[in-house]
Amino acid sequence: MIRLARTFIVGAGAGAAILMLFAPSKTYAIPPFARKYQTSCQTCHSDFPKLNDFGKAFKDAGFKFPTDDETYVKEPPVMLGAPANKDSFPHSIWPGEIPGMPPVGLRYNQFFQYTGSKRNQFNSLAGPGNVPGLIPATDFQAGFFSIFTAGNMGSDIAFWVDDDLSVSGENAAGGLGDAYLKFVNIGRFAKLPKDSLSFRAGQFELDLPFTQARSINLSPYDIYQESNIGAAIPGAAPQNVSNQFSFGNVARGFELSGGHQYGGYHYSVAVFDQNTTGISQAANTFPYVPSATSSASGGVGFTSDSNPKNIYARASYRFNLEGDAKIRSGIQAAGTTGPHDHTYLNFGSFYMHGDSLQRLPGVAADGSSFILDNREPYYRVGGDFSFNYRTFNVYGLYMLGHDANRLPVDATGAAIPLPLSATSPVAAGFVRGVPANFSGGFVQADYLVLPWFMAIMRWDQVNSPADRINGLAFATNTPYFAPYNSTRDRFSPGVQFLIHANIKASFEYQIRPLQFVKETTLPNGNFLAVNPFRANTALGALEFVY
Repeated sequence: MIRLARTFIVGAGAGAAILMLFAPSKTYAIPPFARKYQTSCQTCHSDFPKLNDFGKAFKDAGFKFPTDDETYVKEPPVMLGAPANKDSFPHSIWPGEIPGMPPVGLRYNQFFQYTGSKRNQFNSLAGPGNVPGLIPATDFQAGFFSIFTAGNMGSDIAFWVDDDLSVSGENAAGGLGDAYLKFVNIGRFAKLPKDSLSFRAGQFELDLPFTQARSINLSPYDIYQESNIGAAIPGAAPQNVSNQFSFGNVARGFELSGGHQYGGYHYSVAVFDQNTTGISQAANTFPYVPSATSSASGGVGFTSDSNPKNIYARASYRFNLEGDAKIRSGIQAAGTTGPHDHTYLNFGSFYMHGDSLQRLPGVAADGSSFILDNREPYYRVGGDFSFNYRTFNVYGLYMLGHDANRLPVDATGAAIPLPLSATSPVAAGFVRGVPANFSGGFVQADYLVLPWFMAIMRWDQVNSPADRINGLAFATNTPYFAPYNSTRDRFSPGVQFLIHANIKASFEYQIRPLQFVKETTLPNGNFLAVNPFRANTALGALEFVY
């Protein structure tokens, strides 16, 4: 690992020297908004896709300049109806607009990965006489090829759609990302303060404290990927929990929000479909009742796997710290030497509640059969912070996950051993067990050394006793395979270079959590993991948007 760390330092320095030769003196626009306004992507981004303060204001306003938008537009929209139609409404259609040119952009990234020699430790899992799969030391990997479109249709109605046309070089592996309409500042109809109430509907990433879908990092935040799979091996306190929900998933529903991301208060409340089993919408169809687009059976399918909806709420407040009151309340955009964001301190909190459903064939005391519904309430709660000083930004969050645990019992009241299988006794009811909890978060520091050079340091931590216990059985249905400790830490230093404003080279080195493939048996019959190791990785990427 020391030798690879030296390689990282030398390589980063050499990369910086090479890229200085090609560092552009002029930045160029990226779609779709840069074309519309004929401006640099650095107007809204410090290191794409990370937004600066002006970019946050642009997004809050419904993908348009927060003030005097029409004076900055260089690509006039197409009017859908005459302005006079407003006077004759409702006897005419309210006028709107669409972008003059299709606001379409493309994004692609390509990866190169180096995995340390400890990867070969996993070969022993194949067992004697079996040929293990090969984890290559170095590998070129196709990433995401995505198309996106966004804009404003007039009357403060914004839209966004992005779709991964191809993932890992496979079209079948792609899928829809965000796709929504947002009605900005609808509070004006009730004479509420400006921007105090907006409405969004469709498929979208929840209003997380820090975005995962549009993160600058090469690897996701570990806590956002954590689902709650309860401990279910002999010798452990049994947990009948198998909740596949994670914050890395998109939500389908609606959201109410208000305030601003660039100063003062901000809030959001979302109501969205629950899906804790991981079944896809396309696979969740029934011949009895059609879903949308079908008049008989089939259709596009159902998203929900339970009747209750999830509720997510977030609230935050940002203190801009400049001494001048006018500057504190203003929007600072990028200048000729790079972005000039506020110096600020932001605090926030978030909470999500759901009601996981398990359905089992049951039997009553009299021997009659029925469907047994097991509802296990769960929640995710946490807090976050962000501090920014000039081009230095440090931020992080902490989250606690809690799932109720209700254990199946037979008609005599005896506990049914877990995990459940086709040969398990038929359940007659449930009793409360030890809840399944996990916690964790991350802290990240971004330093924009130069307008085209970002240095990054990140620490991820997840604490999940159930993941460690399930690892003793080498279970593969958990968020992390065979962790040696309940608490797993990952450190990820990295650098990113903007070759042009729309072309980026990135590097990330991951000091990964301890894992194991060997264990010993204790006198009481329980297993003990031994000989831990780290399968560290180095990841490079080239990315462009057009």
